[in-house]
Amino acid sequence: PTRCPALFQMSGSQPQGGRGVPCLRCRGLCTGFEPHSWRKICKSCKCSQEEHSLSSELEDDRKIGRLLSDSKYSTLTARLKGGDGVRIYKRNRMIVTNPNISGKDPTFDTITYEWAPPGLAQKLAMQYMELIPKELQPVAGTDGAFHRRRRLTRQLPLYDQDPAQCRGLAEGEQKLMEEFVKKYKAEALGVGEVALPGQGGGGQQEEKPQDKSIDPGRAPESPNGALESAPAAGHYRCETCKQPVPGDCPVVYADRAGYSRQWHPACFVCCRCAEPLVDLIYFWKSGAAWCGRHYCESLRPRCAGCDEIIFSEDYQQVEGLAWHKKHFACLECETLLTGKPFALANASLLCTTCSQSRV
Repeated sequence: PTRCPALFQMSGSQPQGGRGVPCLRCRGLCTGFEPHSWRKICKSCKCSQEEHSLSSELEDDRKIGRLLSDSKYSTLTARLKGGDGVRIYKRNRMIVTNPNISGKDPTFDTITYEWAPPGLAQKLAMQYMELIPKELQPVAGTDGAFHRRRRLTRQLPLYDQDPAQCRGLAEGEQKLMEEFVKKYKAEALGVGEVALPGQGGGGQQEEKPQDKSIDPGRAPESPNGALESAPAAGHYRCETCKQPVPGDCPVVYADRAGYSRQWHPACFVCCRCAEPLVDLIYFWKSGAAWCGRHYCESLRPRCAGCDEIIFSEDYQQVEGLAWHKKHFACLECETLLTGKPFALANASLLCTTCSQSRV
């Protein structure tokens, strides 16, 4: 069932806006997803869309395909046969078959990884997977695969790249958003590459002799002249934890960071939320890797009401949070609260009446 073209016709057959999909957090207390007209939440239980796991695998692949097309990573996308001209993510799945010799007749156990780093021999890809905490390994049917999909929704919201998905854009702001997306695709968006130390970018290690003295944080090279011929041992350090990287273990490279930097697979995380970067998709800024959500928020405010990036210069701010003027409203009764008394609870606004009835 994981072949994309066969699924193509189904993409429109999901209930409108995921209506009726059960909530993963409420576990039966919610009657099923009831979309709010502009908030990214369920009207029935007030949990977020991601708690209802609304998207299908195909929709996720189309979203990442859209993100990577028109960028230098478009080779990771493909045009869908008979599709509407959109590009879809060529997600690299990995199927591993292990003989199970415990019984009399050997059988085979098949494990499917819903995502694996592309372009690697299976042995290296498996080594990469083993360096990631077990609960995060995206094995089909496990929590790890579920966490990957959750991170896709959280780190790369569709409304951060597609103006058509936004409810908060005012007249004339679509152009601003299109420019914003075009700029981040050209200047910040990246996809990590997995290789052995020293082999990132096809071995483009930036190893000029003078480089060794640049980073004062590095451990000094051993003064013993005999060891100078093998700088690889201990010369490579992880950018995040600063620990040495063994020469025979795969590491992650980010081409926008340059190939003299590398990360342990478990250390390639967003510098803001410390979440592992889903499918190694990162945004490079100020010498660090960010997830899409926090990169966009580092440039423009995000509305605490509709969760979209704010492109207007005229917005409401309270205690470090921001709102579109039209979304500065009570979570319960939707009364607009500009100029009125309100309470702020867990980043949600409540009018005085609703906040008292909650007590």
